[in-house]
Amino acid sequence: MSSAEIGGGGGDTELRRRVPAEGGEASQQQQQQEKSPKQQPEQQPPPECATTENSDHVDSETENDERLPDEKYVEEMAKNLPQGTNKTPEVLGQALSGLPDRWRNWVIRGIFTMIMISLFCVIIYQGPLALMITALAVQVKCFQEIISIGYSVYRIHGLPWFRSLSWYFLLTSNYFFYGENLVDYFGVAVSRVDSLRFLVKYHRFLSFCLYCIGFVWFVLSLVKKYYMKQFSLFAWTHVALLIVVTQSYLIIQNIFEGLIWFIVPVSMIVCNDVMAYMFGFFFGRTPLIQLSPKKTWEGFIGGGFATVIFGLLVSYVLCQFQFFVCPIEYSEAQGRMVIECEPSYLFRPQEYHIALFGASKTITMYPFLLHSLSMSIFSSVIGPFGGFFASGFKRAFKIKDFGDMIPGHGGIMDRFDCQFLMATFVNVYISSFIRYASPQKLLNMVYTLKPEEQLQLFNQLKDSLEERNIINLN
Repeated sequence: MSSAEIGGGGGDTELRRRVPAEGGEASQQQQQQEKSPKQQPEQQPPPECATTENSDHVDSETENDERLPDEKYVEEMAKNLPQGTNKTPEVLGQALSGLPDRWRNWVIRGIFTMIMISLFCVIIYQGPLALMITALAVQVKCFQEIISIGYSVYRIHGLPWFRSLSWYFLLTSNYFFYGENLVDYFGVAVSRVDSLRFLVKYHRFLSFCLYCIGFVWFVLSLVKKYYMKQFSLFAWTHVALLIVVTQSYLIIQNIFEGLIWFIVPVSMIVCNDVMAYMFGFFFGRTPLIQLSPKKTWEGFIGGGFATVIFGLLVSYVLCQFQFFVCPIEYSEAQGRMVIECEPSYLFRPQEYHIALFGASKTITMYPFLLHSLSMSIFSSVIGPFGGFFASGFKRAFKIKDFGDMIPGHGGIMDRFDCQFLMATFVNVYISSFIRYASPQKLLNMVYTLKPEEQLQLFNQLKDSLEERNIINLN
């Protein structure tokens, strides 16, 4: 069967021309009756997508028989998209050529997993600024991978301005979200520069104006006969922004709360992903979910237990270092970000009395370990569903990976699909159970007020403290 018969090989015009011809069952039956038995070719099963080999995204025979013309077009399109797990450096491929495919993929994944973990440790050593830059770079790459699939699906490469519009909305969203962080944590320093004070005061208004420009630009770029495709990609772009940019903003906020709130959750997801793969590879027998047929209950449960143990161990180690537990704040005296503080209650050993079988026992531990336990349970039970969601997305478009940047793993989005969900949970968890108004953050807000407003606040605060006999200035 040729590619033109599968669908999509002749472009949109051919696809539109063939759909009406295939739409009516009566016309199809009439054509079949007109054929002689000799003219009717032997019915062959539909060809398997080139990307389904060794993939989680395998359709059943029933699903193949019921494919619509649009699905056939998507299948053909998927053959032209990069498949990261099929990309291997030539030297490594030759060295592993004697291994079976299953073990060859296992070795490649293991090598590049160790490389990524080592790189992550180096970035942590470089400090919070390096982590924030990395988060921004990962966000941009994930957005590019998602948008590239949209371009391939809707075939709008020739439409005016849309590629530029997608990246414009990305820049606008980053200006808003990262500007919010800049105002919150560096507003005092930025306000001292006269030319930047306007940007701080009217940041949200300027962000809205920039978005309106993009909105008007999109409306003016609409082309007759392509409205559906353009609006579909407009929605595609905004969903990508919601998934990628918003989560990246939450990751940055978590970093400012203390590196431990970033390192521990990220490492938990990595541990769960690695250990679930290991347990599933060696012991997996029972399928877990239809979206990812290679995922097993053995891997899910084994990875969960390993993640809980790992989370407690790494949290215990990090709690002992000020570099990891202190919030990141801007120091006016030093003119830079600093990580210096008296560790809070969460990161100081506390005694807990436990009654067990009528006997009372006292244990000493860091309170943060209890919060670490909550995060490890979430990363083990709910976190993998970020990967299942990504698997469903890839299954819908008959692709195996979002990209081909990391051999054995796929694209950047393939590695960070669970991280974004975890970042949201950690941010919500901190806001609900941990965060309190620190004096430094309140002072940053006070310093942005006008001098007369600062005096008014000072007098009101002084009167309140005197009334409660906290201070006596008489």
